[in-house]
Amino acid sequence: MATSFVDSVMAGVIARNSAEPEFIQAAKEVIESIEPVARKRPEIGRLKIMERIVEPERQIMFRVPWVDDKGEVQINRGFRVQFNSALGPYKGGLRLHPSVNLGIIKFLGFEQTFKNALTGTPIGGSKGGSDFDPKGKSDMEVMRFCQSFMGELYRHIGPDTDVPAGDIGVGGREIGYLFGYYKKIVNEFTGVLTGKGLSYGGSLARTEATGYGLVYFTTRMLENAGTDWKGKEVVISGSGNVAIYAVEKATSLGAKVIAMSDSNGYIVDEEGIDLKSIKRIKEVERGRIKEYLAVRPKASYKDGCDGIWTVPCDVALPCATQNELDGKSASILVKNKCRAVAEGANMPCTPEAVQIFLDAGVPLGPAKAANAGGVATSALEMCQNSMRLRWTFEEVDSKLKGIMDGIYTQCRDASNEYGMKGNLVAGANIAGFLRVSEAMIAQGIV
Repeated sequence: MATSFVDSVMAGVIARNSAEPEFIQAAKEVIESIEPVARKRPEIGRLKIMERIVEPERQIMFRVPWVDDKGEVQINRGFRVQFNSALGPYKGGLRLHPSVNLGIIKFLGFEQTFKNALTGTPIGGSKGGSDFDPKGKSDMEVMRFCQSFMGELYRHIGPDTDVPAGDIGVGGREIGYLFGYYKKIVNEFTGVLTGKGLSYGGSLARTEATGYGLVYFTTRMLENAGTDWKGKEVVISGSGNVAIYAVEKATSLGAKVIAMSDSNGYIVDEEGIDLKSIKRIKEVERGRIKEYLAVRPKASYKDGCDGIWTVPCDVALPCATQNELDGKSASILVKNKCRAVAEGANMPCTPEAVQIFLDAGVPLGPAKAANAGGVATSALEMCQNSMRLRWTFEEVDSKLKGIMDGIYTQCRDASNEYGMKGNLVAGANIAGFLRVSEAMIAQGIV
């Protein structure tokens, strides 16, 4: 029954989304994971819960015209995919990157649905963005784009409908421009976006949340293996928000981060990454990571990103982008006796890499669980906005750690219950699916 269930659902996914490989990949992982759930609970198949989940409730695509500093008209494409609202208002980030297309946004929204469910907070799943590239653009160009983008998006969002946040290419600057224009259009000051600045409703610890949460989740993985962060050498891909604050938290717990990367290449510093320099280069100067050598000449730099996984380490945290860690890289990490891998980016490990880690017994924290700290703290920001108050950094951080501990426990328990002990990938898929499916069953065929 279960095999025919998987084959049937996947046939529909492939037929309807044949040009969207990332979405098919994400859907296949979840559908295969819930085989034992479908076998144990026949109403899942009878009510076509999975067939309904893989079809977004709403897909919005729109034109985004804006004027650059030369006075020339530019045109981009905007997206918002509102995937599932069974648990609450849609919630998910906005990505600004040339690679953005409908398939990427659908894969991210699908993953977001289960990630949000795992947090235990009352939020559904969505994702959005544009193929606009903020790199190299002036503040005024970014503002004009954001205002044009929000000029259409505002019709589809709201504090009780859909609450966007940041993602790749969308930081505090972009959120500020988006929020300001939304406020002007609708004449309301509401918590319609998260990741806002502290001066206008943002939450303390939101900037750090995804990176910190990743480390909190990995801490539980290490504890389960009978160890901790002290003395561990860590490789972290990326040098954006997630990577930077994963470095900060892991270092504070006794680890030594020895490698980081950006889209051009990677650095290795055997003495341990100087985070202050990385923050200045990436957050203040918006520079390239190779500039790190100017302050740490004993470090090394290599062009290209793949080679970062050849650096021997105890813990690997891929925090750059989807499918960055392939089977070859996974085999190298296993050979070098890496003891734990946790995904800080969305689906950074290819299916082949995932299988290699599972077969080798290397604990793998999947993105929908391990990097849920950002959206968890976004939900906390929504709470604070609704109550018109602000919690301290320590209060938010404590709640974040509690949420990440709860997510790990859900993943572990679900994998044990359904006969896949130690497989946190399957555990995350099952735990998230069960929460969404139970709400969908209760609400009828809608």
